[in-house]
Amino acid sequence: MPAAKPVILCILDGVGLGRGGVDDAVATAPTPVLDHLQKAHPTVALKAHGTAVGLPSDGDMGNSEVGHNAMGAARVVDQGAKLVDRAFAAGTLAQTEVWQALCSTSTLHLLGLVSDGNVHSNVTHLNQLIDLAVAAGVTRLRVHVLTDGRDVSPRSALTWVEPLETKLAELSKNGLDYRVGSGGGRMHITMDRYQADWEMVARGYRCHVHGEGKPFSSASEAIRTLYEADPNVDDQWLPAFVVTENGAPVGRITDGDGVLFFNFRGDRGIEISMAFEDDDFPHFDRGDRPNVTYAAMMQYDGDLLVPKRYLVDPPAIDDTVGERLAAAGVRSFVISETQKFGHVTYFFNGNRSGRFDEALETYVEVPSDVVPFDERPWMKAAEITDAVIEAIESGAYDHIRLNYANGDMVGHTGNLRATQLAMQVLDLQLERLWQAVEKAGGVLLVTADHGNADQMYQRDKKSGDVKTNGQGQPIPLTSHTLAPVPFIVASPTPHALANVDDAGIASIGSTLLQLLGVEVPAHYAPGLIRS
Repeated sequence: MPAAKPVILCILDGVGLGRGGVDDAVATAPTPVLDHLQKAHPTVALKAHGTAVGLPSDGDMGNSEVGHNAMGAARVVDQGAKLVDRAFAAGTLAQTEVWQALCSTSTLHLLGLVSDGNVHSNVTHLNQLIDLAVAAGVTRLRVHVLTDGRDVSPRSALTWVEPLETKLAELSKNGLDYRVGSGGGRMHITMDRYQADWEMVARGYRCHVHGEGKPFSSASEAIRTLYEADPNVDDQWLPAFVVTENGAPVGRITDGDGVLFFNFRGDRGIEISMAFEDDDFPHFDRGDRPNVTYAAMMQYDGDLLVPKRYLVDPPAIDDTVGERLAAAGVRSFVISETQKFGHVTYFFNGNRSGRFDEALETYVEVPSDVVPFDERPWMKAAEITDAVIEAIESGAYDHIRLNYANGDMVGHTGNLRATQLAMQVLDLQLERLWQAVEKAGGVLLVTADHGNADQMYQRDKKSGDVKTNGQGQPIPLTSHTLAPVPFIVASPTPHALANVDDAGIASIGSTLLQLLGVEVPAHYAPGLIRS
């Protein structure tokens, strides 16, 4: 029996169910409305990481992309890291025409995030690529290092950069010329997303291609020096640097070179791919643009064909919830701010750009502020709520899907107080949202895509104690967590939850169809509402 409409899916990005410690911004912030909704309405904790969202192991943190994929696919789909692991293990990656073309260029440049975070990339893949390059007879190779500090500890770059430099130096003793060419922090150069800050990409492009940045004799020297120069800077925000010899950059990208962006996750790989590939490119002046063979680990946008060349096919997700909603004539209103707009559209729709039905689907993107998120923890939550309330009151929509980015984006800053403020902001907007839903007699589904704000300090894996630095201060945690996420079914008309064993967020899509009276296919994960 379908529920009263509209049925609203409200995704509190990065808001997990943590252990309730002093660093749990979700538990410690005053959130009376969220607390009330969880107590007064059917609520269940859902898995949002590891194998529950198609990642290789249950030690892998979930993220916004795979989380929204799982919700929108309504089933578990093997994701980027797993697909890339499989391609390396089977040996198929090295056999592709794209890899062979890259290896036949003057210099092979490997560009990407260097850590074991396994969210955007994995340093294991970088090392495997280097080994494959040796086997393919590549004589000159440069690595362009993007430091992490977000999916891993804030100042952990040397953990991977020093062994990388050692590996490259050892290979170079055998007549090869393998070195690090440039680098910088992932939130300062190269890895922008959703066209929020093209200047970020411009800084990265100028650094990697033209050798513009602070000069150092090695990447490890650069990182140590930059740490010392600013005790507050972490790996995310390291300025662009270049490795030089005799005053000249050793890794400029020039005509006839090959460039591989080795991140497997798509959102932060699209713009740098466009910068290398597009002939008509209005976003910044690329200067003397070299003629290169460019490819990426995966294709990041299958509809826009970005990039044109890639090594591993992305997950093919068909028969999505969005497609079934459109086929059933459901009128949908979808909204978020720039930072998460692609998640409730492109990722939710199975890595597909555009709408399924222009007449039935309204998409609204609220432009994000281009400032550090801990300086604006409220972000655009109020503006999103304003638009959603207007959509509810219009009566024009059966389904509304929204994402509040605050818990994730502010949580990534490692600033506990700012993240607590972000949670307060979310609670205020939930109050406004719930009042509008209750008045309309609809259903409000409150959930999240993964954990983050639920743990803001690093903790010892065995004891669980908070880790501290040399001054006795807690070390911030800027990555996602393995926490489950809430799923609340709030409605003036009570709904009973079904007993689904080991439920994950893939069941959210099926539940949405249940409430909207759309048939749930047998290959979907079971819905969470008792029929």
